[in-house]
Amino acid sequence: MLAGCNVLISVNPEQAELLNRVCFGCPMITSESKQWYQLSLEEASYLYHVLKCIKIIDRNMVAKSPEELWQYMTTILPDFPIMFKAYVHLRSKNCIVRSGSQSGTDLVAYCHHPSLVHSEFAVLVSSNESENRSNRLKAWFDYHCALRLCGSIAKTLLALYVERTTRGSSSGSVSSWCLDEFGVDESIITRWNPEQSREDQMLMQKGM
Repeated sequence: MLAGCNVLISVNPEQAELLNRVCFGCPMITSESKQWYQLSLEEASYLYHVLKCIKIIDRNMVAKSPEELWQYMTTILPDFPIMFKAYVHLRSKNCIVRSGSQSGTDLVAYCHHPSLVHSEFAVLVSSNESENRSNRLKAWFDYHCALRLCGSIAKTLLALYVERTTRGSSSGSVSSWCLDEFGVDESIITRWNPEQSREDQMLMQKGM
């Protein structure tokens, strides 16, 4: 069920266990006998559009069509096409993807289940398709601040650049759920360590 910037789903114990194993959403504590999970728009869209395992309804209990859902999500979150493409890209690499709000980034990515390890990557998403994201990581100062942040929370900075590679219509608008219109370039960014560089050069010289 659509609920602002989130989607709520009612689950039975078996479904709750499955969601926990594959790390989608978070359980909600309610007074009802039913168990509810709260999904982000990207998580719900992945289950709806990619895995095709859920239906999404509105508060009137009416199932929404793909076009209606796309319109809703791009209205609530103008950058939704960009963030959803980034989310799908990371999921396709077998990463567990969570919100990065607590880390000061867009997303965080885990290489294993969050109950076993901390997230390895702090993810920043940039795109010239978005006014809010087009000026990210453009200057040395931006990189310096992002790397200091990632160093303080023991994560590796992963920059995703989402760009539109094809135009879905003559008006330039993005077609509903047409993720193939976007491409993703990724870069792992680390701080330069002069001491490490000297050690690498010494090893290369010894090898020669």
